[in-house]
Amino acid sequence: MATDAYKAAGVNVDAGYKSVNLIKADVKRTAIEGVLGGIGGFGGLFEIGKGYKNPVLVSGTDGVGTKLKIAFLLDKHDTIGRDCVAMCVNDVACSGAKPIFFLDYLAIGKNVPEKVAEIVKGVADGCVLAGCALVGGETAEHPGLMPEDEYDLAGFSVGIVDKDKITDGNRAKAGDKLIGIASSGIHSNGYSLVRKLFDLNGENAKANLCEYSDRLGKTVGEALLTPTRIYVKPLLKLIDEVGINTVSHITGGGFIENVPRMLPDGLKAVIHKGTWDVLPIFDILREKGNIPEADMYNTFNMGIGMVAAVDADKAEAAVKCLEEAGEKASVIGELVAGEKGVEII
Repeated sequence: MATDAYKAAGVNVDAGYKSVNLIKADVKRTAIEGVLGGIGGFGGLFEIGKGYKNPVLVSGTDGVGTKLKIAFLLDKHDTIGRDCVAMCVNDVACSGAKPIFFLDYLAIGKNVPEKVAEIVKGVADGCVLAGCALVGGETAEHPGLMPEDEYDLAGFSVGIVDKDKITDGNRAKAGDKLIGIASSGIHSNGYSLVRKLFDLNGENAKANLCEYSDRLGKTVGEALLTPTRIYVKPLLKLIDEVGINTVSHITGGGFIENVPRMLPDGLKAVIHKGTWDVLPIFDILREKGNIPEADMYNTFNMGIGMVAAVDADKAEAAVKCLEEAGEKASVIGELVAGEKGVEII
């Protein structure tokens, strides 16, 4: 009787049970050493290994933002979870930490188990790419609070690093070379502006997304829904094999806000335009909005998802290491003495 009453109020408990059953296989494939128990408990359990002298836990939390609107319009939900994972684990890795587990929170207008399974599949895909375990999460049905066909997705990750290996910028110095690691596209920032420029807020939104672009080599929707790149494994490989002095994840605020976050006082980053390929999507956005170049670098990643500072004599080795890991990388600048900030020339 209580279940029937709850269903009449808009919450389908049976759909919740079905969702859990559908995602079990995806959760299971993210299991790594240290995972204790399985899905369904009140807390996710993870045992920290004994290979750390002075372990420090590093946490990061984020969501996907209005990129979700693209998924809604295209009714494509199997990659958006990767974005959620990427936004968290990439931040954690910037401290030199290895992400060990992830939890998600999905608020949905109506629980459609098959849709929930698609979303969580993307989360699991991201966890596999990051090498961390999906140890739990929550799906909350919110009838009356949000439209039935919409949802919001957020999550958090916890990583671990030995204290003396934290990449907090203390080793950065003038003369260090800046290594840029290519992005896969817009990633998950700036989509409120993106939707405005591509006219995705009106009745022609879906048609605009389905339009093929010769410059992009795909439809607009495919380009805008490209998952955020997950840099964890290549970045940790770079730290282990070459060493880095500091690193920044280029997210909301672009270069202008994020690069200074990796610098100590007295150092300035000088970045040279033309040392990497700016992806066509950014040229299209700039042209559509007649956006000044400075604003583009203050909003988008412009084709670079991570910037790492390394000793000058290790720059070539760093690029090679990243390329061996499947990334596209290049030397894009250097650190110089000066007021903390970034100069793009």
